Amino acid sequence: METSNKPYIVAGIPALDEERTIAKVVITAMKHVDKVIVVDDGSSDMTGEIAERLGAEVIRHERNLGYGASLASLFKRACEISPDLMVTLDADSQHDPDEIPRLVEPILKGEADIVVGSRFLAGEGRAEMPKYRKTGVKAITKLAKAASYSEITDAQSGLRAYNRKALQLIVPTEHGMGASTEILIKAKEGGLKIKEVPVKVDYKVEKRLKLDPFYHGLDVVLSTVKHMSIRHPLLFYGVPGFLALVIAAAFWVWTLQTFTATRQVITNVTLIAIGATIVGLMLLTTAMVLWVLVSVVRERVL
Repeated sequence: METSNKPYIVAGIPALDEERTIAKVVITAMKHVDKVIVVDDGSSDMTGEIAERLGAEVIRHERNLGYGASLASLFKRACEISPDLMVTLDADSQHDPDEIPRLVEPILKGEADIVVGSRFLAGEGRAEMPKYRKTGVKAITKLAKAASYSEITDAQSGLRAYNRKALQLIVPTEHGMGASTEILIKAKEGGLKIKEVPVKVDYKVEKRLKLDPFYHGLDVVLSTVKHMSIRHPLLFYGVPGFLALVIAAAFWVWTLQTFTATRQVITNVTLIAIGATIVGLMLLTTAMVLWVLVSVVRERVL
């Protein structure tokens, strides 16, 4: 009996109130994958029922937990069924499921562990992207570059492919949109290879905004900063703390010199010296405590 070497590919689709588009996305994705898994993230419409009737496996969240929580459910389920690859895409049909083969190809060739569909390569998705979104994505991507892969061009793309190694290594913990950059940070930390391929996103699709763009951006930025601070506490807290103490020392010298010469204390200068000292000591203490905790956790994991 011959054993098939055909890879087992899963499509993972986070969905919230997408009953108008979920059927198209599921049916089209099924042409390219062996299994479709939809996470119904607390929808108030028929999203889950439609997906299930079409043959998709549906994971239901009793209430809306967020995009990151949906990804976490997909990663957990993927670890249980152990596919060779999982492709994630949005349920609103902005992502074209017919581009799945383009995403999985580099993984099948052994060129990458994670493939990201970038809207900024070869200009394929750039023309149609709203200006406010383009500005936000580029700003977030610059921050993500500092924390993960310096060559990444689209840190917020939800159209991605992961091999089995990546699925087993990465555990998303952010419930919001910050999960996209969290995954990149953890992938870099785990030594995973990443590659981007150009994709086109349809922004003409009628879409009900579920999250205010400003809140979305703030959520991602705060999430990224949090993960950066945890992974590099000495750099993130220690350096500013040291600089604060240097500033404090300069103002203490000024205060003492003035007092020696005039027997008077300049209140503003003294307050700055005291404040800088307190801030510097707090930051250095935070850096040392986090560094010790992170070191202990890493040792236990290893």
